[in-house]
Amino acid sequence: MPSIEAEAPAPAADTPVEELTRLPFPPVTYSHILHCSYHDWQPRYRTHVPKSRLIPLNAPFVSYLRADGIVLTPEAAPPTDSDNDDTFSDDGDEAESDPSIEWPEIHAQVKSTIAEYGGKVTPKLNWSAPKDATWMSATNDTQCRTPNDIYLLLKSSDFITHDLEHPFDGCVPDTPDSSLPQPEIPYHLVLRKYVNFNPALEFRCFVRNRVLLCICQRDQNHFDFLFPMRDSLRSRIQSFFDEKLKDTFPDPSFAFDVYIPPPHEKVWLIDINPWAERTDSLLFSWLEILRMKDPVGIQEEDDVQFVRLSLNGDNAEDSGPESEEESESESEAGCNEDDAPLFPEFRLIKRDDPEAYSFSTPQYSAHKLPKEVVDASLTGPGGMSEFLGQWQDILAKQTQESDSEEGQ
Repeated sequence: MPSIEAEAPAPAADTPVEELTRLPFPPVTYSHILHCSYHDWQPRYRTHVPKSRLIPLNAPFVSYLRADGIVLTPEAAPPTDSDNDDTFSDDGDEAESDPSIEWPEIHAQVKSTIAEYGGKVTPKLNWSAPKDATWMSATNDTQCRTPNDIYLLLKSSDFITHDLEHPFDGCVPDTPDSSLPQPEIPYHLVLRKYVNFNPALEFRCFVRNRVLLCICQRDQNHFDFLFPMRDSLRSRIQSFFDEKLKDTFPDPSFAFDVYIPPPHEKVWLIDINPWAERTDSLLFSWLEILRMKDPVGIQEEDDVQFVRLSLNGDNAEDSGPESEEESESESEAGCNEDDAPLFPEFRLIKRDDPEAYSFSTPQYSAHKLPKEVVDASLTGPGGMSEFLGQWQDILAKQTQESDSEEGQ
């Protein structure tokens, strides 16, 4: 049996065996993670980011997000005599108090931002949006119309929990002194004006050593209309990167997400992600990205599953069968690399790709049970029934509030 080294497409003959058993990422530093935090980069690129408001979070609010259980603020409606009768339970214990008493300024900013942005916002923390918790929302997305909508999504999301508890997992200090503690994180709540994005026009871009290496669509469905637009979209993204990001982002390697709405002239920066395994590589594999050569020229190939813009060069990867004439043509195209433009590889999902119709497993399905649901299931039928009853009351109140607002 041939050795592992012989089977793996190593970039060099002396590639260490260790590199074949784990992804060869450079060390991820604390500062790189902080540079990818929304509060750090948003002010630098403010004019290229959709409308958003940054709300600094204090320790009590962060503790509220970390605490077990989902306790929301009381309804805004004024109390009635019947409400006063329910203030105490049968055993005389006072009902749960308003959690926002500990952070009234933040609660006020949340309400004012929702009003400022037309009554609808979408939330995120420093790095993550609670997309895995949208099943908890009455609208089944990240659209929020009340502060409680926001708090419910944040407290139900594993992605948000990761931001709070594990932001520096796998990271190393920026200095050789490993005794230094992890840096303090200035947590922020980001409220972005809600826009019904067309998922077909969101793209993830990978940058290595300040070179735009490759691009792919974010939504894993086939969109036929993208194919005639791929050259113009790639050109827009390349120009945006060269002019706005290439020399201004602190780190040389990172990933960024963009949105290019009709008429496809303006590029909006949506997010910046670490150059690390935690960032989803989507239509690529990370090993493929890490070993990819810098792009020099392109060769469009339409007869393969992904639309590959193949890199010219001695070690160019074949994306599908080609004739001898095509091979010679590509070789000629790569002979004069000094005159060739720089183009990143751009992958789109074709109609017959299996990824285009992956309906069997919903996105983020592994994150659809918050800890409270699991805990309730472990307390017996009574515990689960009580939890479900409370949860149904919450959803009913949210629906009633939304209907009341729309009727005004």
